[in-house]
Amino acid sequence: MNDPTRTRSLRLRAALAVAAVTGLGATALTALPAAAAGEAVTVQYRQSSTGGDQVEPWLKVVNTGASSVPLSQVKVRYYFKADAGASYTYACSWAVKGCANLTGTFGTLAHPTATADRYLEVGFTAGAGSLAPGADTGDMQLRFHRSNWQSLNQSDDYSFGPAQTSYANWSKVTATVGGVPVWGTAPAGNEPTPTPTDPTTPPTTPPPNGATLFDDFDYAGHTDPAIDAHGWSVRSNSGGPGVPGATWAPENVTFAKEGTNSIMNLRSSTAGTGESTRHTEILTRASKFRNGTYAARVRFSDAPVSGPDGDRVVQTFFTINDLKAPMADDYAEYDFEYLPNGGWGEPANILYTTSWETYRPDPWEAVNQHSESRTSYAGWHDLVLTIDDNAIVYYVDGQEFGRHDARYLPERPMSINFNQWLIDLAGQTSTTPRSYDQKVDYVLHVKDQVLTPAQVAAKVGAYRTAGTTFQDTVPAS
Repeated sequence: MNDPTRTRSLRLRAALAVAAVTGLGATALTALPAAAAGEAVTVQYRQSSTGGDQVEPWLKVVNTGASSVPLSQVKVRYYFKADAGASYTYACSWAVKGCANLTGTFGTLAHPTATADRYLEVGFTAGAGSLAPGADTGDMQLRFHRSNWQSLNQSDDYSFGPAQTSYANWSKVTATVGGVPVWGTAPAGNEPTPTPTDPTTPPTTPPPNGATLFDDFDYAGHTDPAIDAHGWSVRSNSGGPGVPGATWAPENVTFAKEGTNSIMNLRSSTAGTGESTRHTEILTRASKFRNGTYAARVRFSDAPVSGPDGDRVVQTFFTINDLKAPMADDYAEYDFEYLPNGGWGEPANILYTTSWETYRPDPWEAVNQHSESRTSYAGWHDLVLTIDDNAIVYYVDGQEFGRHDARYLPERPMSINFNQWLIDLAGQTSTTPRSYDQKVDYVLHVKDQVLTPAQVAAKVGAYRTAGTTFQDTVPAS
């Protein structure tokens, strides 16, 4: 059997550099609320440039409904046909609501057409506020380009309107409110479906108790017998991913109090050689987790604790099982991966969420779907992943970050993992010692139940109020 962490070595070094974005069993589900009655928006579009080096869709969202719409619940998609082998970079030139209050992530269509196989999804942070009935966002002057700035072709893009030189309603851009489609027509075969909702369950009320893993990481150290008793393994074996010759150092997984919470810290370090590089990882020994909700509060770091910056570090929270054979269709992996200094062809910080169907390491071939955001995520973040029979959905700080298709759903159970490692030593060539920290506050898995981010927070709060630091009622697979 392959070591899941070892198989990542070949796969991850290539996966996103080439942009190879190529079952809830329970009958009662709790999911995101649908758009409230009276919430409706339209999207207006104008093209700013028909040039060959970047796409410039300028957009406005207009509230045409009868009630106020929180922009944090609005998602807008612009569809396009990717150039062969291309990855893309999003940017906001100017926005009335402030570029800092807009997000841009790329996704892959489940059913590619002659004019669309990718989309740019534009979202809003809570700082963007709400739209009153009849109000609009004002200009959102957006753009994206190939990451290597090579020329691109807009003429075959589904959402592109070369004659649209002034703002007007544009049905080839779609919008959702709270996950519910409210505007536009997606490329054929890619129509979004409303998120199922259970109106009887308030979003901040924890659902009935199901099989659950919760760990507050309240341990004395990496040799604490409770770590093993609770089903965790602190990695010490050699192998990938990351720098050849590096050591996986269990002593660099430490625990300490920060305020009233116990925090786990993964410290990875290097002095510029493989022999001096120390990676860190902790994972569940059992692969017994499949559908349901996964959540963790994680602190990403942009800068080293000490020494020069620049190493291509990967800070993660993910689930995975083993690849039994190249292109085996029962492989599964779902990643949050933050690269504070870039890597895999990216020049600066980027957060990826990636859902894997399968891959072949040699010659390289991958079947996956990813979402991305090129901005700093330094600091604490609430990460939530939900898997049911229809989709894989990633949330960051309560906002949907990526929604991936049913073709990537898991066929077999997985383990839960956190690790921090260096892709290579090319980002910083100094031999001065330096180290990086990734912190984890808690981890939660609820089997066969889809929780909203608010419900996750309520459930974790209930555990802490009760003084519960660990619970595992998830049965062995």
